[in-house]
Amino acid sequence: MSNHQFNSNNNGIADISEAEKPRYADDAAARHYAATTSAGGVEMDERDRDLLRRQQELEELDSTSKPNWEMIKKLTVCGVAFFNDAYDMFAINIVAMMLGFVYYNDAEGSAKNTVPKKWDTLIKIAVQVGCLLGQLVMGRLGDKIGRTTVYAASLMIAIFTTIASAFSNSMVMGINVFVVLFIWRVLLGFGIGGDYPLTATIVSEYASVHNRGKMISAVFSCQGFGNVAAPIVGIIVTACFKNSIDRNVLYLDYVWRIIIGIGCIPGLCTLYWRLTMEDSKRFQLETAKAAAANADEEMLREKLLAKQQFDVGSNIEAKGTSLSGNSDLDAEKSPFTATQSMVAMGDKSNGIPVEESNGEIKIRRAKTFAQYFSEWKHLKVLLGTSIAWFALDVAFYGINLNSSIVIEAIGFAGNMDTDKPSKYIIRNCLGNIIINLLGSVPGYWISVFTIEKLGRKKIQLMGFAALTVLYIVLGFAYNQILDKSVAGFIVLFTLAQLFQNFGPNVTTFVIPGEVFPTRFRATAHGISAAAGKLGAIVAQGGFMQLKDRGGKNAFIDHLLEIFALFMLIGFFVTFWIPESKGKTLEEICDEREEYY
Repeated sequence: MSNHQFNSNNNGIADISEAEKPRYADDAAARHYAATTSAGGVEMDERDRDLLRRQQELEELDSTSKPNWEMIKKLTVCGVAFFNDAYDMFAINIVAMMLGFVYYNDAEGSAKNTVPKKWDTLIKIAVQVGCLLGQLVMGRLGDKIGRTTVYAASLMIAIFTTIASAFSNSMVMGINVFVVLFIWRVLLGFGIGGDYPLTATIVSEYASVHNRGKMISAVFSCQGFGNVAAPIVGIIVTACFKNSIDRNVLYLDYVWRIIIGIGCIPGLCTLYWRLTMEDSKRFQLETAKAAAANADEEMLREKLLAKQQFDVGSNIEAKGTSLSGNSDLDAEKSPFTATQSMVAMGDKSNGIPVEESNGEIKIRRAKTFAQYFSEWKHLKVLLGTSIAWFALDVAFYGINLNSSIVIEAIGFAGNMDTDKPSKYIIRNCLGNIIINLLGSVPGYWISVFTIEKLGRKKIQLMGFAALTVLYIVLGFAYNQILDKSVAGFIVLFTLAQLFQNFGPNVTTFVIPGEVFPTRFRATAHGISAAAGKLGAIVAQGGFMQLKDRGGKNAFIDHLLEIFALFMLIGFFVTFWIPESKGKTLEEICDEREEYY
């Protein structure tokens, strides 16, 4: 028999009618009875007891706020993953500068020591393209195969492709180092892409309702340390080769390869833990429920067939022995068919929801992805998370992937033509560190410590509103501010970095990990994250190509104005998203809505 759809009260005791309950001597006896009987008082089989046990474990998980060693280990693994991912993604800013010195040091005029725009764009969007694909594919596989299996696979892909990227070189037959680097970084992005939906899903399903938002945002905030680590490593490695670089700029060829290669070390340190992680109890329960439902459906069909055969035999026998034509007619008119009997009893012994439709049994099944999101109340949530992430990443990656340009525009990087290469690179790296420490890193951690108090939706709305205002001011008064006060411009730009992270950059990652059902959680998060990466590609491959229109960096002010429009769009679509603070995952998405 099956009872995988039982209800339980706050004490984890199955709901049993008063007439069916024996009088319990104590609460322990009540729990024992609930653990061995169904809602109908029927003896439960091993599968049902396992489902009840898992449900009680989830209730205990949601009721506790104390982290245990297993949770700390998983948070460490997931935090290192995002540290590593950010390092791999944003190190390309520094590497692109070095590639200009290595491969274009003999160019003339403004092209000297600068990677041409087409190659610069290609290597910067490579990881974003791979991430988009990885988020969609790995997210779906995470729901189908299991979170931790796919999570380990994504890390192994990232480690291998990071090492391969460090050894990129030109081929004899026309394919240059930029094309080879692009190919390897697309594959690297595919591995990194898997981390987004799977990390959010794993942490969300392991955490309790009291600290779920804090834990997901803390893991994601390790990205801020990765952003800072990339220029720090750039400074250290450049300083180690400083004298050699100043004598011969081609020594930077060693430096950029070392910087990329170091990106595999954090992943290697956590590979064993990833390989030995177990799926969350929520995912295990969902898998067990699906297996139980399949078994129940097969059992119901067998019962139906047996009952139909019994009905046919009974009707034939009744017709053969009847002495009255009226009794034959009555038997033909109103036989108690298998369908009617099954619907009448509701198959309560098996706990299977059954209803009659046009004279046939209809088993209550879980909705498919398409059926669930074909309803506007569910689709608008997916659209809200996706469009908000898309809008945010247009500005986030447009600025962060080109932070060196902003630093150069405000005069912090020095002069490429007169400064020694090592000095130019180190100053640019320092500028990146300063911007991140002033704005990005504090923003991440303000979100971590306020998300359970303010709520996800409020932080996202506040962030988008502040960014809209800041980008309008920076865009329309760009030249005036720079002319009067470079320090003032840096303050405004830092505030923009702050509200990106104490705002939608964190919440667009957290919310999709909470507002979708367990069966679709990784898939839906992957779709939302992929929309964000599409925004990054649009920014880097589209809008940022306009930056030199009218002169070097002359169009940056108008780009900031465009970013303001996208922030406004993000603000309005946030109203489609529910608030998830203080609710269990099952309450947020109302998992009763998963069935039809």
